Amino acid sequence: MLRSALLAASRSAATRSLVEGTPLTRPVVRRFVAGETTADAIAATGELLADGRLVTLDHLGEDTKDAAQAAGTVRAYVELLKRLDDAGYADRAEVSVKLSAVGQFLPVDGEKIALENARAICSAAADAGTTVTLDMEDHSTTDSTLSVLRELRVDFPWVGAVLQAYLRRTEQDCRDLAVAGSRVRLCKGAYQEPESVAYQSKAEVDLAYVRCLKVLMAGEGYPMVASHDPRLIAIAGELAAGRGADGYEHQMLYGIRPDEQVRLAAEGQRMRVYVPYGGEWYGYFMRRLAERPANVAFFLRSLATTG
Repeated sequence: MLRSALLAASRSAATRSLVEGTPLTRPVVRRFVAGETTADAIAATGELLADGRLVTLDHLGEDTKDAAQAAGTVRAYVELLKRLDDAGYADRAEVSVKLSAVGQFLPVDGEKIALENARAICSAAADAGTTVTLDMEDHSTTDSTLSVLRELRVDFPWVGAVLQAYLRRTEQDCRDLAVAGSRVRLCKGAYQEPESVAYQSKAEVDLAYVRCLKVLMAGEGYPMVASHDPRLIAIAGELAAGRGADGYEHQMLYGIRPDEQVRLAAEGQRMRVYVPYGGEWYGYFMRRLAERPANVAFFLRSLATTG
């Protein structure tokens, strides 16, 4: 019930105004969001790379309402990629892109606009010598996102995709994408979905995650294991036997289990941190709170301490 309430709050304009307008929330948000500017993102990237972790950066912006705003997001990514290149970070840091932030939901030619904008970001990434992963959002965007992925991979075969294990369709999507050259980030899923399309209980989602992971590890692609769950991390290690350290990677969110991130990197495993930044942090922040009760407890304790 708490998760449902927080996910509902992530879409509430009134709750958003309250949270964003409360100064006490900002120090807490900084645990999960690297900052609002490109400089903040570059600084956070440098700190993570210094102890052996890899990075993927997400410029937050899910409420794009017009083509001009989408174009502004593209410019932000192009600037970010140039700064990564200039700093010497591009060989260890890539970017993640939500197609909704670059025009996917626009009422006229949204998918076409998103494709062209994503193509511009991929071109900038290629110039910098790094890669792009397309984030996945709620289930209604899955077919559109995979369609854009197919188009992009014609010119940029290294473009990665995110699949969400809690969707009932994902095991088949994993089979379709577990091919040579394909990069797939498997996560559990963080949106509120109906039972008709998504598993609801933690046990069902965990089982689905393992089934999907088996498909990806048995395929010829590059699995990216996005999980903070120690049991799933251990299972991934067992399934990856024979792949070698460069045959897959772990991924975790910025601010969550940082000690475990450092431990995995110190063991020689590829450990990538998903680093969000930008002014449109509210929806992302609320979904992070919804994922784990411990995040809510941290939020409340921090508010009490700061107050």
